[in-house]
Amino acid sequence: MSETPVEFGCVFDCDGTLIDSMVAWREVEDELARLAGVKLTKEQTDLITTLTLPEVGDFFHDQLGVGNSPQDVLDLVDEFMADFYGNRAKPRPGALEFVQALAARGVPMAVASSTPTALLRAGIEHAGFAPYMRAVVSVDDVGHSKREPHVYDCARESLGMPRHCTFGFEDAAYALDTLRTAGYRTVGVYDCDLSGTYEQLLSAADRTVRSFHELNSERFPE
Repeated sequence: MSETPVEFGCVFDCDGTLIDSMVAWREVEDELARLAGVKLTKEQTDLITTLTLPEVGDFFHDQLGVGNSPQDVLDLVDEFMADFYGNRAKPRPGALEFVQALAARGVPMAVASSTPTALLRAGIEHAGFAPYMRAVVSVDDVGHSKREPHVYDCARESLGMPRHCTFGFEDAAYALDTLRTAGYRTVGVYDCDLSGTYEQLLSAADRTVRSFHELNSERFPE
């Protein structure tokens, strides 16, 4: 623990930020689109990025006719992703080292994610982040998507930090907009253009990087 009082906290997104999982989610979307007999448009993939998992179930069932109910869609997603999060989830380059270094300084941290609670906790545990997080919060826990700041606020409250002293790390441009509008300090971590182009992240965040290797953990947030 650092002897110098820490004056900030960090709330991290999971998919595409801490964990290299966006490819797996894209594979699920492609499989659901295959079952529907369609090819998703860019507008549809952009929309899906902003949806909670129950909303994804509604989208693929109600609009594309997958399964006998939205729950059938959710069951397919859960089956595919449970193996990934429980057995194959890996940190993005430099992410675990960055978190460990912040923990050594006494920086309080939490996770706020759109991933369902059980999958989220399994992924954070398997990728090695769990010991360093005071809270792991899903949008399912708060009943609101990342189009609103509730999930970030719930995670932040575990840190005992006000919004203006809390950094939100995100790879999704729309989520960075939510954080900035709510008064958080923001770091965009580029993953892929489906979540937000690098240029979009530059516009949405106070600071944008392509990798955690670009952040000096000993001097952050300088």
